[in-house]
Amino acid sequence: MPWSNQNGGGGPWGGGGGNNNQGPWGQGPNRPRGGGGGGKGGPPDLEDIIRRGQDQLRNIVPGGFNGGVVAILGLVLVVFWLFQSIYIVQPDERGVELRFGNPKPEISTPGLHFHLWPMETVEIVKVTMQQQNIGAASTSSSSSSGLMLSGDQNILNVQFSVFFTVSDPKAYLFNVENPAETLQQVAESAMREVVGRRPAQDAFRDNRQPIETEVANIVQGTMDRYKAGVSIGAVTIQDVAPPREVADAFEEVQRADQDKQRLVEEANQYSNQKLGQARGDAAQIREAAAAYKDRVVKEAEGEAQRFSLINDQYAKAPEVTRTRLFLETMEQVLKNSKKVVIDEKQGVVPYLPLNEIGKPSQQGG
Repeated sequence: MPWSNQNGGGGPWGGGGGNNNQGPWGQGPNRPRGGGGGGKGGPPDLEDIIRRGQDQLRNIVPGGFNGGVVAILGLVLVVFWLFQSIYIVQPDERGVELRFGNPKPEISTPGLHFHLWPMETVEIVKVTMQQQNIGAASTSSSSSSGLMLSGDQNILNVQFSVFFTVSDPKAYLFNVENPAETLQQVAESAMREVVGRRPAQDAFRDNRQPIETEVANIVQGTMDRYKAGVSIGAVTIQDVAPPREVADAFEEVQRADQDKQRLVEEANQYSNQKLGQARGDAAQIREAAAAYKDRVVKEAEGEAQRFSLINDQYAKAPEVTRTRLFLETMEQVLKNSKKVVIDEKQGVVPYLPLNEIGKPSQQGG
């Protein structure tokens, strides 16, 4: 041990001059039972273990221990450099390599690639469809980002999503400082513009589709002017609600509007019922009038035709026709009369039982 060689074999505290069995406190070390200090049963010597390890390392590493450390460090540096120089692009990604901070013209497609690090670096961009929520609770923006004023002076909390893809990775990375934040601000501004030109009812349920289409067109045009390399897929309105401070009053207005619509529907239903009934009665009256018209016209035509035939006969034999018409007329007049006119010149008794004239014929019948 180190203190065994100091002061002529004494310990570091100057104990026992020539007694090798003295410990640092002047007494002999406690040796294990049944064995001497150098026997097999004694504790292993730490210096011997370190010495044997150094000898084995010199045999393994070329150039000795010092040269081996340099080789190991060099190997670690090479592995680290390769690890930094090799990168993988996934199928839904694209890579843009930078040489001294300037982007290279080519785009790295999916697969394994190599670049000279640290002179060259790489930026990876996801190019599949992505969704950015605006006004929702899951976004990192402020809670007032969805509040906007409608065309009829109502405050609405509009929560919507923008679906987009990266069409040009290089433009997406370097033409705009923060493309995600820029897209959010542009979409929010476009939604405020469109909603501000329309009544609140359009955003609630009536005309959401035109609003979404118009906002998507505005966002796409703005991002194209910025050359942000973004393609807008769709804009969808997730929810539209009033602020919490006026939610109760707004719900009352909505219920009143629903009651109004219900009463209007009931009035329209009643109007259609009465109108249908009136139209049916009018059609019936028109049909009856048309039938009456046809009947009267036919009767008039028949009477006119009969009169024409009688007139022709009258022109041929006026006297006979006159007498026949007179007799037929008197027959029609006296057919239902209870009186009997008797010509006294015939010598017939002027009194007859007029009430009994018709009885024998009725009994016989």
